[in-house]
Amino acid sequence: MRSDGTGRRAFLKSAALAGALGGKQQGATGPLSAGAGYARIYSGNQLRMIAFPLGGVGAGSISLGGRGQLRDWEIFNRPDKGNAPQYAFASIWAQAAGAKPIARVLESRLQPPYEGPSGLGSNNVPGLPRLEAGTFTGEYPLARIDFQDTVLPVKVSLEAFTPFIPLNADDSGLPVAILRYRVKNTGARKAAVAIAWSIDNPVGKEGRSNALKQTSGLQGLVMTNPFLSKADPFQGSFTLAAFDVQNAKVSTLRGWRSGSRWRVGPLAFWDDFSADGSLGPESTLKDTVCSLCIQREIEPRSEAEYTFLLAWHFPNRTPERCGWRAPKGQERSIIGNYYSKRFADSWAAAEYAAKHLTALEADTRRFAAAMRESTLPAVVREAAMANLSTLATPTCFRTADGHFHGFEGSNNQSGCCFGNCNHVWNYEVASSCLFPTLGRSLREASFGFCTDNRGKMDVRQLLPPGVENYEYAAADGQMGQIMRLYHDWRLSGDREWLAEFWPAAKRALEFAWISGGWDANRDGVMEGVQHNTYDVEFYGPNPLCGIWYLGALRASEETARAMGDTGFADECHRLFQSGSRWVDANLFNGEYYVQKIQGAARENIAPGLVSGMGTADTTNPDLQLGDGCLIDQLLGQYFAHIVDLGPLLDPGHIRKALQSIYRYNYKRNLYDWESVQRVYALNDEAALVICDYANRARPENPFPYFAEVMTGFEYAAAALMMAEGMVAQGIEVIQNVRRRYDGERRNPWNEAECGHHYARAMASWSAVLMLSGFQYDGAAKRVTARPRLNRRKFQCFFSTASGWGSFSQTQQAQGTVFRLQVDSGSVGCASIRLDKPAKLAAKSSVSLGRADLRHSLEASENIVLIMLESPIELKVGDSLIVKL
Repeated sequence: MRSDGTGRRAFLKSAALAGALGGKQQGATGPLSAGAGYARIYSGNQLRMIAFPLGGVGAGSISLGGRGQLRDWEIFNRPDKGNAPQYAFASIWAQAAGAKPIARVLESRLQPPYEGPSGLGSNNVPGLPRLEAGTFTGEYPLARIDFQDTVLPVKVSLEAFTPFIPLNADDSGLPVAILRYRVKNTGARKAAVAIAWSIDNPVGKEGRSNALKQTSGLQGLVMTNPFLSKADPFQGSFTLAAFDVQNAKVSTLRGWRSGSRWRVGPLAFWDDFSADGSLGPESTLKDTVCSLCIQREIEPRSEAEYTFLLAWHFPNRTPERCGWRAPKGQERSIIGNYYSKRFADSWAAAEYAAKHLTALEADTRRFAAAMRESTLPAVVREAAMANLSTLATPTCFRTADGHFHGFEGSNNQSGCCFGNCNHVWNYEVASSCLFPTLGRSLREASFGFCTDNRGKMDVRQLLPPGVENYEYAAADGQMGQIMRLYHDWRLSGDREWLAEFWPAAKRALEFAWISGGWDANRDGVMEGVQHNTYDVEFYGPNPLCGIWYLGALRASEETARAMGDTGFADECHRLFQSGSRWVDANLFNGEYYVQKIQGAARENIAPGLVSGMGTADTTNPDLQLGDGCLIDQLLGQYFAHIVDLGPLLDPGHIRKALQSIYRYNYKRNLYDWESVQRVYALNDEAALVICDYANRARPENPFPYFAEVMTGFEYAAAALMMAEGMVAQGIEVIQNVRRRYDGERRNPWNEAECGHHYARAMASWSAVLMLSGFQYDGAAKRVTARPRLNRRKFQCFFSTASGWGSFSQTQQAQGTVFRLQVDSGSVGCASIRLDKPAKLAAKSSVSLGRADLRHSLEASENIVLIMLESPIELKVGDSLIVKL
């Protein structure tokens, strides 16, 4: 189905949109229907779907709901949507001097629907009074809820987070959630205020035990189950602790009252707490629900903090439990969790977090501030940061050996599509940019055991590792991994690491040339049978796999030259030029790139290329792209921009193809869009569809997903638009995605595709790279910063493999001022590449602190290269300033 063209009116509207999004924050009635500024604010019905993951990268998570409740306890070695203990809630008690005390469950009021076989039941005491309302501010990794209540004599808010610090995967991987309540006494009289957390022991079912524990700065309860076997997936511990409780009264219940056929504990707890804001004495007969209460006196017009730490420790991850494929007989092998190697139990994890909380929180907030203070459009920042939460969900985990692994997404009670699936994970760049050791872990798996002696790379990895290979390879996945190896090396400049994996990467490229393979005639064109991210094989030359191949040839050329392998580099260059010319001449139809379908006799197809999910008739294949306009036809070019490899095809054709994607695939609403497949967008929602046949003949049975909408594809296309000058259109695409994730329609921290928290959606981070124009070459120690909007006054976060911080650019009549500041780690710098000012005079200066640095300039048509006479190492707090 054909959508409207891009005419002048539509373009001007998009350009105006880009300008608006780069400006002041908009309120809750803005175009995103939740607060469209950064950070984004949700209220009313927009709270309904919110589930904000709290937990460490690869360590599991508990989600904070929009009302302040905890939901989706996914800490037990698998995804677990809807799982929660029978009781897990906070309560507040407040009494102004001389007044009657008020007690409430510390959540905003429940929202419809209220229907169920027992109404709302009794779990989490839905019949107890709650606070009137609340607003939720989401700025991953930070969440804040401001509660409103006209009866409560104090104002209360909640700040919730888990440390999330770029380049520090270990301290960003704590199995901990921090809940800090701030209470402000706005009255003229002193107020006594207590907050209690109650949690039913979540460690298994029968035989659970709760124990008091106290160490320096930490006081609380440790929940265990001594009756579980040592290998049980639920074996472990959970901690509820109070932090920084000086000058506070702390009281506990190791269990609520029990002893009756009818449960008496909830009423006994509420009577106890609501009477005086304190707990105890304990009943002789106790159940498994424990409570921890902090009470403080707050002077008039003063504030107090109540900080709770939740920590978990469940070491027995197995492939069977989480849904990962294992070699036969090893399904129940314990592959473990990395955090369980760092901490003996949940109390040790909580203790570590408490001891280092000041520094961990400062670094987390410094990262959040760097994005908040950026001049990137609010919606670009919001999309990029929101999808980082996927790293803390069960989609991702680190095994006991420290290696990072990822499903494609998460089903309700199991991982979805195991194996670090390379064609899916190739879209995202967040892992490499923010946690380079985790990105390199994925590459080490791909170019380790997963690449065999022929060069075939497993599209999925089995666990335990190093035992059994997967059956087949993906053309787009394998070529993308070659480009990603080059990217990881550029970020770090670690030649020794590159040298270790270069032989396997070289074999992986040469695998394309085997008999019956992807490019058996070595002409730079993939004519062979190409398994790909659409879970079928494309037969014959097509843009998706073919342009990934061109990118892999260019990346291999550059890598080979760095490794001194000039003969191989020259061959890669020859194939790239040949393939690029052929693709432009034969696949570009004047508007976009198409597939030339070419069947193949099964006996002529090399082993490992056919998955069994594609066509049954290989000589006359169905499930093909054909003449469709594919959303990710230029995906190899998308990644080529990220790694600074230049155009892979005719630049004019690239821009026309992107304009066609915007013309045909972009639907301003979906009322009339026809799809019998999965539905991720509908009705009044705007989106880029996967494929539109643009009034050309559609195959009778085209490739699966062609009519679907999936956010990871949209983000990659939007980022490429930005890189190719279609900045307004790219921003518009991202705005439309995030409008769909508004808290009322969908959870803003859960972009689904094949499963919740889908990895491909982390491609949203690439828009930060494209708009900021920041690139780093670690081998050459070269910084590039060429913003694509707001050039007169631009500021943005940046990261390399060794350090991160912010950079800014100011353009004035006198010239350009560029500043690079390091907030963490260090960054080596030998040269800086900037946009050439309109008037470039001979006078320039480069300074580090008070020291002027000797340098020279080289200018081309659009770029200025500033070369330092001696390379420098920027450390924390250093600012490099360039004036042109």
